[in-house]
Amino acid sequence: MTSRNWVKLFISTLLIGGITTGIVGFIVRWDEFAPFFIDFNIVEILAILFWLIGVGFIFSLLSQAGFFAYLTVHRFGLGVFKSNKLWNAVQLILIAVVLFDLVYLRYEVFAAENESLLPYIGLALVVFIAGLIVAYLKSKQTNKMAFIPALFFMIVVTVIEWVPVLRVNEESWVYLMLFPLLICNAYQLLMLPRLNERSLKERENIQKAPNSKPKRTQKKPSNA
Repeated sequence: MTSRNWVKLFISTLLIGGITTGIVGFIVRWDEFAPFFIDFNIVEILAILFWLIGVGFIFSLLSQAGFFAYLTVHRFGLGVFKSNKLWNAVQLILIAVVLFDLVYLRYEVFAAENESLLPYIGLALVVFIAGLIVAYLKSKQTNKMAFIPALFFMIVVTVIEWVPVLRVNEESWVYLMLFPLLICNAYQLLMLPRLNERSLKERENIQKAPNSKPKRTQKKPSNA
């Protein structure tokens, strides 16, 4: 990828993270922010919006760090296991372990006495279904072999990025961080092939440019 397209991906992902967090923040914390809208307190609304966008920028940076870390891990995994099928099998096992831990460990640590397991399963299902949708789109965009790596990234890497808030287990923050991470991760995953293709075309155009310039012909001196 060219530096220009990398900067485009960085800035666009940053903006998506900020805007998504701003929207999700007002939804999940509506009870807290509703009085400002009722009183039409523009100053407070804008202050909260800018704060949420700033938090979204942080979520976006975590997402981008996780994305580029996964690209390295994916190449490393292919090098170690020497086979796409074997590496995909390992990734499927890790996906299952992470989803199980997301339900079981959180329930064991945070559940109150006689609390239902369903909310914990529901949260894991949100991550799983989002991962399936993005992985399906990725496989359609590239090839079938991309499905499991995309699913791994959307589930395992998202949960790893999500860990700081999961440890606190404050419900509004759990959702506030989850949806921007999912959207930023999906965006990067689906945009990468397009930007790589664009970068390749740009390099080809640069290489062709010197050869495409017409050669200047020197005029013969006139005998007149």
